[in-house]
Amino acid sequence: MDPLRLGPFVIPLHAALAIGAILLATTVADWFRRRRGLDAGPVLWKTIVAGFIAARAVFVLRHHDLYAAAPLGALDIRDGGFEATAGLLAACVIGAELVRRERALRRPLLASSLAGAALWLGGALLGQALAPANAPLPELTVRRLDGSDIPLRSFKGRPLVVNLWATWCPPCRREMPALGRAQRSHPEVGFVYVNQGESAETVARFLAAQSLQLSNVVLDPAGRVAARTGAAGYPTTLFYDASGVLRLRHVGELSEATLRDKLATLAGQR
Repeated sequence: MDPLRLGPFVIPLHAALAIGAILLATTVADWFRRRRGLDAGPVLWKTIVAGFIAARAVFVLRHHDLYAAAPLGALDIRDGGFEATAGLLAACVIGAELVRRERALRRPLLASSLAGAALWLGGALLGQALAPANAPLPELTVRRLDGSDIPLRSFKGRPLVVNLWATWCPPCRREMPALGRAQRSHPEVGFVYVNQGESAETVARFLAAQSLQLSNVVLDPAGRVAARTGAAGYPTTLFYDASGVLRLRHVGELSEATLRDKLATLAGQR
């Protein structure tokens, strides 16, 4: 799903929907407190937190081999790594248990939860409906570090990951090692790192300083790839199938676990 841009801030749509759903649910709960004297707020927040923790915990457990090497990474939720089904199930179970002996809170809790869920689900469906269908890999030329030009479409023919990045972008720098490991582990998938607006000398110095062994690092001096693909910020990672059709988009930093999930989804769409 495409992100939302609020001034200088770029918010992934799934994060914006989650925030909106929580705000709507708590607003409905507050209405019941003010008008009916039924305060379901504390129960609602316990339900939300339980669902949030469960969704993250299940995602981390699915990728336990990756997080075992860096346990603190499990607390870094910027990659959007959550199992929504597990979170919803946990929230329903916890909510039902908390109001089991307080029947008066059942209606406000149910109304609040349904309002938030409706906003989240409706927004997700609307985002999918409005997203461009089957956007092709742009017909643009990019430049190798040696100065020669190459058509971006020459990389298609197998699943392709196109990463839009810049050396001045901290999240871009942090995710590069994970992308490099994935490139080496998945020879059946092409990876192209399209630098936005910087010189070959700047990019070469960065790669050398970070000891990064990356294939297919190219330059897009005018940022045409970002403009053509509608990238709202960096890093943006685009996942194309073997025929050059866009299947997935991720805005923001990718963790190794989230990247693994995206590649598995891309493989299933071949």
